[in-house]
Parts: sequence; C-alpha cells; structure tokens
Amino acid sequence: MRTVILGPLPQEVEALIERRRVLGQDHLDEVWNGEYHMAPAPTKAHAYVDDELATILHGYARRAGLFGSGPFNLGAPEDYRVPDRGLHRDRSDGTWASTAAMVVEIVSPGDETFDKFGFYADHGVEEILGADPETRTIRLWALDGDRYLEAPVSRLLQARTTDIAEAVDWP
Repeated sequence: MRTVILGPLPQEVEALIERRRVLGQDHLDEVWNGEYHMAPAPTKAHAYVDDELATILHGYARRAGLFGSGPFNLGAPEDYRVPDRGLHRDRSDGTWASTAAMVVEIVSPGDETFDKFGFYADHGVEEILGADPETRTIRLWALDGDRYLEAPVSRLLQARTTDIAEAVDWP
C-alpha cells in the first residue's frame, strides 16, 4: 500500500516519524527528493539472506580491497537511500556516504529496490547486487554510463552471480 500526503505534513504524521526515530524504527526509512519513505522491518527471509551475504561477500570484498557495511545512508539529508549492504573503497566515518563501490539490495515483496537504480547511477555506484529470497536468485547490474546493464560477473569482486547464489543457504 502506498500513502501520499500532499502539502504540509499533518502533526500526527510528524509525531509518527518522531516516534519511529525515538524507538529506533526508522533506520531503513529513506527520503527521496524531500519525500519521506517509511520502510517496514525486513522479513525473516530477508534477514537470513542478508546474514548469508555478509559472510559470503566478506572474502571477495577483502581480496578486492573493499570494506563491507550493513545498511548506510547513501546521499544527503534531503535525498538518500538505505541499501541493505554496501561495499566501500574506504572506511570513512559520518552519517552520509556520497557513493559506494557496490550496494546490495535484498528484494522484499512490494519494496522499491528497482526504483532506486537511477539514484544509485547518479551517485556513481559501480555495481548493484540484488538478492531475491523468493526466487533464490542473485542478479548483478554494472554501471554503464548513466544506466545499469545486467552482468553475470562482478568486475569488482571477480565473482560470478551463480557462484554467490550457490553459496547462499537460502531460507
């Protein structure tokens, strides 16, 4: 379900956003060009696949000189996305990352994974790794100019998507 509120936010909505912040429920919420996107907590299948990928990608990332992270804010305060994982060229600290070498998105029913591709391209994210727990597949897209093309092999990790998919203990 999608909810759009035009005009100034009603006080009740502002209170809901603040309550989510105080309770720590807003870590996956995003702001798209000033529009607040409230994301639900991931499913258990999503969480299991995230844990699997953290382990599997760690070795590939280290060999490539990359550093892994969990969810992070890619962008700036009024326009950012929160990928499930990231692989970064450095370990810089701070609330906002301007880019990442790779973002990992785990597909959940009704999520906005594929709507984020243009934003990621605008921010120079080199590769997007997508995992779908329902179909038990791993897909990869590599930046080509200002758009992504699907690829069977990660240039960054020197890994085939089929090998990564086979290493996942799918729920």
